[in-house]
Amino acid sequence: MERNKKIWWIVRLVLMAAAVTGFAVFAVPLSISVSVNIGNVTGIAVAAVLFFYGLFMPGVHRILNLWKKHKILRWLYRGILCGIALIALLVVVESGCMLYAANQKPEPGATVVVLGCRVYGERASLSMRERLDAAYEYLMEHGDSVCVLSGGKGDGENITEAECMYRYLVDKGIAPERLYKEETSTTTRENLLFSKQLIEEQGLNPVIAIATSDYHEYRAGLIAESLGLEYAAVPGRTALWLFPTYYVRELYAILYEWVF
Repeated sequence: MERNKKIWWIVRLVLMAAAVTGFAVFAVPLSISVSVNIGNVTGIAVAAVLFFYGLFMPGVHRILNLWKKHKILRWLYRGILCGIALIALLVVVESGCMLYAANQKPEPGATVVVLGCRVYGERASLSMRERLDAAYEYLMEHGDSVCVLSGGKGDGENITEAECMYRYLVDKGIAPERLYKEETSTTTRENLLFSKQLIEEQGLNPVIAIATSDYHEYRAGLIAESLGLEYAAVPGRTALWLFPTYYVRELYAILYEWVF
């Protein structure tokens, strides 16, 4: 009996430690630069539930045992377990889709399409720089490729996202004549739709390589496919300290794309 108590205390401490770590993972980016979104809210909420479950585990299990003695509550308990299992399955499937999409290598000579991202005044955000660095590597490896920079001007941005990306790549040594700016889009769908129109108008290679964040490649690909585009991925590697927040947010976004 004493040994079992020690084991349960260890389990509770591990759960609470994991919860504190999870809270830090989602709260630290929020305190530095990331705005409140469904990703960090979900992460912090799950961490809180996990912490209080570990803290009050004996009482929680006493309540659950009482539930099991009543038919309606027993079915409710089973429903909650099924819901958790379904969520876990969705996370696994979506994660697999994201991983697969981010590893679809483009052929040489594809037209790179860089999807817009946050600009602070005239300065590229970290996520934008990650996407641009991935596009830069591909353009340097394939000198016959050109690049469409897609993104309009949003709140707090003094220039369009396309102009910011153009300056960044030119400063890194990419010839201006290889760069085409699409400066009116405000969503991922518009990024790809307006870029497709520009590609057709300019007579560029219609096979595209989407340069976006690694977690975003799958959903961008779904949209590209719906627009009739042949595409592959040039993924920007997301900073580890930002990845959990954006990854969880993307899980919701993919589910929305599937449903609607």
